[in-house]
Amino acid sequence: MQNNQPPIPFPPRAITTKDLLYIKDVLSWELLAFKKFHHLAQQATNPQFKQALDKAGRMHQNHYQRLLTHLQVNNNMAMASIPKPQQTQQMQQSQI
Repeated sequence: MQNNQPPIPFPPRAITTKDLLYIKDVLSWELLAFKKFHHLAQQATNPQFKQALDKAGRMHQNHYQRLLTHLQVNNNMAMASIPKPQQTQQMQQSQI
């Protein structure tokens, strides 16, 4: 299955509970992958393998750090600024 949607240029202002749970799972996976690659790189004796394992570990560490930046928002404030369905209807009716 091919996804032809363009990537979202900016993350949403607020994170839903479902999104937050997914991000927490992905953070766990990235951290585990980083730790495993780091450990394997420490054990490797072949310099090429060691370099490749270090590179893969840094990639997962970078992904982890990038995901963390999406969580460094005041989510309660962002959620409060999003109009509720009733507020949206009232705003539309008042503009008529």
